[in-house]
Amino acid sequence: MKTAYQEEVLTEVDVLEAVETTDLMDLVVFNDDVNTFDHVIETLIRVCEHTAEQAEQCTLIIHYKGKCAVKKGTFDFLRPMREAICEAGIDARIL
Repeated sequence: MKTAYQEEVLTEVDVLEAVETTDLMDLVVFNDDVNTFDHVIETLIRVCEHTAEQAEQCTLIIHYKGKCAVKKGTFDFLRPMREAICEAGIDARIL
């Protein structure tokens, strides 16, 4: 219960919400019937700087699932990698 001398004080507080917007995309490599496992693995190691284990796992996913996102980043970051993978004769797209 309030007395006559008590005032109700309302305080308005601004809340800042940190929202980070990034345009991250995936570099996706697709399966084909032409390239060998070794060629795809070596290309992923060279171009995407994957470890041998990462490259092998991605290659198995590509083979069994038909595609695999091998790297994530901005379009400008992924474009040279996509070009290098395509120059190696492997189908890759930025999605």
